[in-house]
Amino acid sequence: MVKIKDVAEAAGVSTATVSRVLANKPHVRPEIQKHVLKVVKELNYRPNRVAQNLRSNTSKIIALVVSDIENPFFQRVSRAVDDAAYELGYIVMLCNTDENPAKEESCLNLLRDENVAGVILSPTQRAIEKFSEMPAMDMPTVIIDRHGKNLAIDSIHIDNVQAAHAITSHLIEHGYRRIGGVFGGNSITGSQRHEGFVRALKDHNIKPATDLIKFASPREEDGFDTTMNLLNMQDRPDAILTSNSLLASGVLLAIRECKLQIPGDIAFASFDDTTCAQLFEPAITVIDQPTYEIGRTATELLIKRIQDPTRSNREVVLKTKLIVRKSCGCK
Repeated sequence: MVKIKDVAEAAGVSTATVSRVLANKPHVRPEIQKHVLKVVKELNYRPNRVAQNLRSNTSKIIALVVSDIENPFFQRVSRAVDDAAYELGYIVMLCNTDENPAKEESCLNLLRDENVAGVILSPTQRAIEKFSEMPAMDMPTVIIDRHGKNLAIDSIHIDNVQAAHAITSHLIEHGYRRIGGVFGGNSITGSQRHEGFVRALKDHNIKPATDLIKFASPREEDGFDTTMNLLNMQDRPDAILTSNSLLASGVLLAIRECKLQIPGDIAFASFDDTTCAQLFEPAITVIDQPTYEIGRTATELLIKRIQDPTRSNREVVLKTKLIVRKSCGCK
């Protein structure tokens, strides 16, 4: 591997001069700068970025820590983060926690050791509780998709309670009364969407039926198993709402397994406007989250925090959209 001293020897200058040229610092004659850069290109020299970061205490690497890399929501967010980071001169490391606090803590410790410039984090419930107790994180951080009270940290999220209330109310207003709910377990978003679901039922004078409300690991197979239990009830639900797209896939598989028709036998609605939701026949009524905007805004906020660590914290609440399709028998 070519080292900086090899460049210096080939160019006939000192290593300090090569360093000044690579850092684009002043006090280097134009002809020397041109000559050194020519040698750098000829030798295909690549600076040791780790060493540079340690010397300058800066990094051009940010991290994105998500709870489930398989979730289409986080795939879209990742795309936006990567696009925005590249435009701003940064590259992105991706970590996956599986909603596991121990794995999350391990990831964050590793990122501290690697001296990343900052972190965009979809935190576990335990992390949110810790953030509520601490005055601030020990590295620039922006939270996405989750929020809590009294957080001294930048955050971007939607109003999960309001969004779940809106889509549940839509089902109720179109005649459905025994509405099953399948929500992500051990998940802040799942809990908040459950809250909005229950609130909508009560606001429409419907007593929430505990046997129709289920919590499951946000996986397709768990969505399938949970829905099969609902569909095998003697008095099965006339509609089902799920809190994320992975559970939605499992629900749809279970409905097909039971040879039921949507919306003739049972209505269905979900969060996240995935390709599957649009192409499924009939197309699925959903709450559409501004996933790309979440990722891009989070990245821009993080870079601003890196550049100005003392600026005041911001909480950004983005709007969702109820997209009505045929799965609820509404079109």
